[in-house]
Amino acid sequence: MSGHDYRISAAGYSAAVTQQGAAVRELTHEGRNLIVPFAIGEPMPDYRGAVVAPWPNRIPDGRYIFRGVELTVPINEPSRAAALHGLVSHVPWTVLYHEPSRLGLRHVVRPSKGYPFGLLLDVNYVVDEAGFHTTVSATNTGEAVAPYGTCPHPYLVAGPSPLETWSLELDAGTFLDVTPDRLIPVQRTSVDGTPFDFRSPHQLGGTAIDHAFTDLGTIPGGDEVHLRLRDPGGTGVAMIWGEACPWVQLHTADHPIPERHRIGLAVEPMTCPPNAFNSGEDLVSLLPGATHNADWTFRAL
Repeated sequence: MSGHDYRISAAGYSAAVTQQGAAVRELTHEGRNLIVPFAIGEPMPDYRGAVVAPWPNRIPDGRYIFRGVELTVPINEPSRAAALHGLVSHVPWTVLYHEPSRLGLRHVVRPSKGYPFGLLLDVNYVVDEAGFHTTVSATNTGEAVAPYGTCPHPYLVAGPSPLETWSLELDAGTFLDVTPDRLIPVQRTSVDGTPFDFRSPHQLGGTAIDHAFTDLGTIPGGDEVHLRLRDPGGTGVAMIWGEACPWVQLHTADHPIPERHRIGLAVEPMTCPPNAFNSGEDLVSLLPGATHNADWTFRAL
């Protein structure tokens, strides 16, 4: 179950966050959903609204080598034989503070066989006139360098029309090609001439996306906005994230369960790409006592 629910609100924004997983269960602006919600007390479906750490996306077979040592974390996605989305999305977090427009939660990652590193994770949520802001901080509490990555896992909602009609704008020049069966990274590919070129806004249509994008820039007229998603009726949602996240995973929520199929666009700004624990690409090597911060913002259009 999702555990206790904490609500914060300001300037027309309202967010509900669960103690279990520190997940953003609901986010609205003037009563309109900006993300796909789930019911209070309901188990979090499909990592909806989760905080993901200490790795985003997948580690194939759960195996990785860090600084010459081979380690294995539990496989929690049997269909793809992968360790998916880290260790903290379904665990209880401790409340540090809860104010009308601010919420702070903490979780301690203790060393384990597959991840023998200690982390202190803090997530801070704030709502104001500029949107809904998240900062995730990770401090290495151990004596060894720790591999680390993080991302959020919201499913954005542009409006009441079907996802196929939503228009996406994302200044990303490259995507990570993956194997079709297990989504294991293969190579970087230019978006030029592909259905994944959203540098000029266009409808999602029937395109199925479950890929990581990089070579990111901001889009015009957006105050450092990285992504806009618009409904034909004129509503929408934008996302902004800091330099700590040079990657973003998009997923059109193609799902075998009809009521979950293509109901939102997953947008996951990531500090590193999938399988970074093996590739080392943009992987954070967190020194003992050091802290890493990543942040992102949701804004109603």
